[in-house]
Amino acid sequence: MNTNWVIPFIVAAVAAMCVAFLGATITDLGPWYQSLEKPSWNPPDVIFPIAWTTIFALVCISAVIAWERAPTAGKRDWVIGHFALNAFLNILWSLMFFRMQRPDWAFAELLLLWLSILFLLIYTGRISRLSSLLLVPYLIWVTIAGALNWQVIELNGPFG
Repeated sequence: MNTNWVIPFIVAAVAAMCVAFLGATITDLGPWYQSLEKPSWNPPDVIFPIAWTTIFALVCISAVIAWERAPTAGKRDWVIGHFALNAFLNILWSLMFFRMQRPDWAFAELLLLWLSILFLLIYTGRISRLSSLLLVPYLIWVTIAGALNWQVIELNGPFG
């Protein structure tokens, strides 16, 4: 039985947990967030951690598959680098939206996050169809988050 995937999976899982922890630490659902007008279709707050946990698990698996199936060390480095950039952009959105209380800046940054997910989807698709497909829920969720973010701006702006 081939167990070469175990260490990469553990590393990816720890990285995903770190991103999730940082995002959760930055996220503040206190008075400022509660005072925001939100669209009628805004999911209940309890949905967000469930969705993000599922997405982080899928991203972790996608990263390991892409890394393991990358044909060269250089392509493996690209896989790691792009997943790391995506993680940074994911955390940056939470920082801008919740800590800086700038949904307008967060929306602009979310466009970069969305593009980074699309790039990962395309790039990993060249390595592994499964790896790419595992990222589809992430792209869908961030698209929904973008629509929510835009509605928060429309209902509450201007900011700053």
